[in-house]
Amino acid sequence: MTNYCQYNISWNENNMDRQKAWDLLCEFTKSDSLRRHALAVEACVAAYARKLGEDETKWSVTALLHDFDWEIHPELPDHPIKGEPILAERGVDPEIRRAILSHADFTGVPRETPLEKTLFACDELAGFLTACAYVQPSRSIKDVQVKSVRKKLKDKAFARAVSRDDVLNGAKGLGVELDEHIAFCIAAMTARADEITPA
Repeated sequence: MTNYCQYNISWNENNMDRQKAWDLLCEFTKSDSLRRHALAVEACVAAYARKLGEDETKWSVTALLHDFDWEIHPELPDHPIKGEPILAERGVDPEIRRAILSHADFTGVPRETPLEKTLFACDELAGFLTACAYVQPSRSIKDVQVKSVRKKLKDKAFARAVSRDDVLNGAKGLGVELDEHIAFCIAAMTARADEITPA
């Protein structure tokens, strides 16, 4: 695995921008649902970047690419470990690659930076919120309420692939109350509902 301590590369205009990240995602990800998941996570992560005064482009790129290799590496631990060298070859910033590795516990990369903690906190929750939206009559995130999300989190049969521990630990890692985190992500996804809701 890459030793990220050896890098001292600052973020600048020569790094991958959002459009390049989207193109890379689409190159490796053909599923509309996986692309929409990337957009949902991006909506949440980018909103946190704005709230925290961080680099929104960097955070957006990270969110878009976090599962870019899922279709070619559909088994753990191949994802995201085998995807990281591909990102390195494409010139993706080491800080972004490290954050992507850190969103999976089994990689051994600890979540230390705000970007790493935010990506982890938004990944599973965005997927869960999408599932909550799909059971609405409108199938829209706009109609999802925090109270109903909390109720569905207790129902282990609902969206069973989503780790409840990851949702809870993600909010804890950010230092925010779960209800606040859920409400924030619903608002972020609602602002981009047209992109993340299937036609």
